[in-house]
Amino acid sequence: MPTTDAYGQGISITSPTDPPDIPATAQALGSGLVPRSVMRFTSASQRNATLTSPIAGMVAFLTTEKLFTGYDGSAWVVLAAGSSTWSTISPASGYSHNGNDNGTAQYRVVNLFGELTVMLQGGINVPYSGSPATIGNGGILNSTPLPAAARPAGLRSVAAACSQVTSASNTVKVDAQSDGYLRIVGTTASNAANRVTPPWVSLNGLFYSL
Repeated sequence: MPTTDAYGQGISITSPTDPPDIPATAQALGSGLVPRSVMRFTSASQRNATLTSPIAGMVAFLTTEKLFTGYDGSAWVVLAAGSSTWSTISPASGYSHNGNDNGTAQYRVVNLFGELTVMLQGGINVPYSGSPATIGNGGILNSTPLPAAARPAGLRSVAAACSQVTSASNTVKVDAQSDGYLRIVGTTASNAANRVTPPWVSLNGLFYSL
């Protein structure tokens, strides 16, 4: 009768005394090895439709999302986020890259402690207009929204360093909105008692969860 592998993985191995049956032997090996390998699916929906009764320890790569996922016994979790190349943020009118020599404003999706997270870097030069001067474009710094893969399910607010030139504060709030736009919040009119009109805002070191 068939035995199991020597590594305790429960893979059926045909015994020399078993009647010859090549198809059955191949099927047993395939059924044992495939669930223990890195399986490949187009998307999470295809994975879930195929693996209706997943077993803890299964690993599946999603080609569309570029994610390695693993089943922990109760849910599929992200193990790694595939290639995480930086993408440049398109500045809104009046805004520009390299604020305070912090570099080009960019984002990328990374895996942080098993959760998909957006990481930001670079600096933004901030425009003001009017009298008294107020922040340009209502604080929205990007001209086009970030793609769906980088948009949070709800509003995410993080603190960002800013210039103290013409500013009573060295930080402002950056809101990552669910529509894909990034908004600088916390500036004031140029004639305010505590004027907050920093000429640049840094995005370096900012993260927000999806």
